[in-house]
Amino acid sequence: MSKTRLEAFSDGVLAIIITIMVLELKPPHDTSWASVQQVFPTLLSYAISFIIIGIYWGNHHHLLQAAPSVNSAIMWANLNLLFWLSLIPFTTAWMGEEDFKGLTVSIYAGHQLVAGLAYYILLQSISRTIPEHAPLQSVLQKQGRKGLRTFFLYAAALIVALYYPPISLGIFGIVLIIWWIPDRNIEKAVKE
Repeated sequence: MSKTRLEAFSDGVLAIIITIMVLELKPPHDTSWASVQQVFPTLLSYAISFIIIGIYWGNHHHLLQAAPSVNSAIMWANLNLLFWLSLIPFTTAWMGEEDFKGLTVSIYAGHQLVAGLAYYILLQSISRTIPEHAPLQSVLQKQGRKGLRTFFLYAAALIVALYYPPISLGIFGIVLIIWWIPDRNIEKAVKE
């Protein structure tokens, strides 16, 4: 399989995930501020997940630039990542519809933790295909360390959500900031 085919398939899956999430949004039943407030948790949940998927999309694109070709390990690691990302509409809707109750926020955090782990597995699968490329290995190791920090943040969010969900939402915000800008150093290292 070519990288472009893998990337096109992944882009399509991510687009469908976003489409499913937006179709779950229901407009308020009237024009009062109270009815807008009732749907606000669902809108906030959607916004968080939309940004998360956008961040995965950008970082996934840059990460695939590191792969000289696609082997079966990369294909399966990519499918693993897409599987976990495909569950985002479910956890997003549940968290929003339940007004960010502790259990739903905790499950959302756990879900993001597993999705991050799947991204790390994909990163490692790609890294194994380029053992002799020192500049690229260095960049991928930095991304791996960033992923490890994210893992601990989501683990903390998972636990804290059971006691005080707003802190977990703040942790989600920190993770979004950490990953907001994709690491363009991958593309620079590929050219070296």
